[in-house]
Amino acid sequence: MNFRLVCKLLGIVSLLIGAMMCLSLPWAFSAWGHRILQGQELVEARSFESTGFFALSASVLICVVVGALLWHLGKDSQKDLYRKEAMAVVGLSWVLATVLGALPFLFAGVTRGPSVRLAEDNNAPLVYDFKSFFGSHWIELEPLDPVQFEVISRLVDSPLGARGRSIPDLIEESRYPNTEEVLRKLATSNPLWEEVLVFEDPLQEEKDWVSLKWVRMTIADALFESQSGFSTTGATVISDLENPRLVPHCILFWRSSTHFLGGLGIIVLFVVVLGQGSAGKALMRAEMPGPTKDGALARMQQSAWLFAGIYCVLNFVLAVILMCMGLTAFDAFCHAFGTMATGGFSTYNGSVGSFQSATIDYTITVFMILAGTNFTLLYLCLLRQPGKLLADVEWRTYMGIILIVTALVMAFGIANNDFPAETFGQKVSDSLRYGLFQVVAIVTTTGYGTHDFDAWNHCARGMLFALMFVGGCAGSTGGGMKVIRHILFVKILRLEIEHSYRPSVVRQLRLGGVPLDDPQLAKNILVYFGVILVLFIGSWLFVIAVEPDITWGHDKEHKLIDSATSVAATLNNIGPGLGTVGATQNYGHFSAPSKLLFIWLMMLGRIEIFSILVLFLPGFWRDR
Repeated sequence: MNFRLVCKLLGIVSLLIGAMMCLSLPWAFSAWGHRILQGQELVEARSFESTGFFALSASVLICVVVGALLWHLGKDSQKDLYRKEAMAVVGLSWVLATVLGALPFLFAGVTRGPSVRLAEDNNAPLVYDFKSFFGSHWIELEPLDPVQFEVISRLVDSPLGARGRSIPDLIEESRYPNTEEVLRKLATSNPLWEEVLVFEDPLQEEKDWVSLKWVRMTIADALFESQSGFSTTGATVISDLENPRLVPHCILFWRSSTHFLGGLGIIVLFVVVLGQGSAGKALMRAEMPGPTKDGALARMQQSAWLFAGIYCVLNFVLAVILMCMGLTAFDAFCHAFGTMATGGFSTYNGSVGSFQSATIDYTITVFMILAGTNFTLLYLCLLRQPGKLLADVEWRTYMGIILIVTALVMAFGIANNDFPAETFGQKVSDSLRYGLFQVVAIVTTTGYGTHDFDAWNHCARGMLFALMFVGGCAGSTGGGMKVIRHILFVKILRLEIEHSYRPSVVRQLRLGGVPLDDPQLAKNILVYFGVILVLFIGSWLFVIAVEPDITWGHDKEHKLIDSATSVAATLNNIGPGLGTVGATQNYGHFSAPSKLLFIWLMMLGRIEIFSILVLFLPGFWRDR
């Protein structure tokens, strides 16, 4: 193992991450423009975000120091990069990116959610225990009376976040003149309430204020958010994205920038910059998992330049289109990064649905389909060879899955009144708009949302859950298992079934009528499916075992299915799942061990599984 060369390449990773962080710094200044403010205006949206700016600056400094140190350790390396070193760089670079990418969240003190969770039935609330190990545990308290429930819910939903609300304002809003008495009595009724509810009297205001503590991101939270971005998963632990007091705009832009880097692929950038010959091919294969098409150009480095060029142009084109539709530059670029990387990070709690625009929904749907398409085929279309796109078996299957599942979601949705409207025509229109968007978002592993699909009928939800195991096309930015693997898996099963009753007949595995020469391909496909199955079942059982029932509050009966979808959504880089990790929820309430498992699963799902698993084999580091 050439450790010096590995260190040198990892140093480049660190410097690239630092450079991308620098591009997020200007968004700390209000002059650059922030997001479109919905409903109520926030004063902080126009001020300089010093906390986010200095958090990013410190992170850039650390990236430069780490990059310079790693480069210095490998500066004398002159040997070629072989497959083994390439696999080591692939695995270790994602570990390094996850750690460095988490720094801005930690330094900025980003908060992930309120310290109180309320059930809709006014039942016993869950309060965060700040003194627990790993800082991730919920305690169930005594039920609240209606007055207490309303007052606390006002605090939980407060747009002022961690600062809280003035007691006179709460009295006026809740219509209960004894609000102050209720809050003070509640704060002294239980030690946990006393810690969660903080009374203060700001110097500039001569009136009582009550603050509801918000939970700051722990190390596990920050690593989760970072890996979710780089792996283009789009899962999040943050419950309120729209309050710059809680999450500064520049940190949000960095959060979306991790999608851009992850979609483009740090390893593809290696090939572009260094052109490591045969090693470049190994790096490219690891970065774009699955049986890939032949390169559009002869040299792998040229193919990498082509991939990067198409990807960047599509990002820019989508951002410009979104700005023409009324989005600010901040919103447009963040959502373009999330779309073309098939990531799903938004700048709003309601995701793309916050824009309430059918035109924006359909535009992003089209670009999600492009992002899930093999980039070689997109290049051939640019060369005026659209026939190659239509002739491709994988792309036809990919589009067929989208159309068939969308039709079924529409049919079941209309039958079960998932899309209520005054007229039947409007129902059909809404079902097409929301159904198509959500099917494409899941199959391409983007994870954006325009509708609460977790409230749909069971059949539609089941189909979306099944789509989590499909993924986009090979050679695309989409994650998951890839459509081509499913095509080959079905063909292999058919050949094996025929061989069981016709053992003397030997048929060659074919794709699109062309025989596949790789004798190991069938075995590799079956092994891959087997590994995915073992990982899914093992991780599912792990979450069930380590996650306390209190995580689900009063819905403990949903633990099995919610745990399964959380594992599937992270392993396949989807983001949102069902139930407690549904379209309107997040992963913040999970314990630290579960989050660390999800980090590992997201990494496995983003790159070739074996590139990560080999890092745990001692023999991999000893022998060539």
